[in-house]
Amino acid sequence: MTVRPSPLCWKAMYPRAKQRFPHLQRETVLSLEQDWEAFVRYLATSHQLTLQEAHEEVEDFLFTESLHAELETDPA
Repeated sequence: MTVRPSPLCWKAMYPRAKQRFPHLQRETVLSLEQDWEAFVRYLATSHQLTLQEAHEEVEDFLFTESLHAELETDPA
């Protein structure tokens, strides 16, 4: 099960997303933050991926972001 990021999270994740997906445009990403499938289609088109590849890439990115978030909130 994937946890979809909230709008505020996308703003915070954008710099790392831009590193991984260099053709992202900030305005487009933020305008699609409420429409998961539209974002996946945008990523596929902008990075010449199939829909399945784009979906998998986003899932992988969100997984690494969840690990990143755990590290930031870990008091140890």
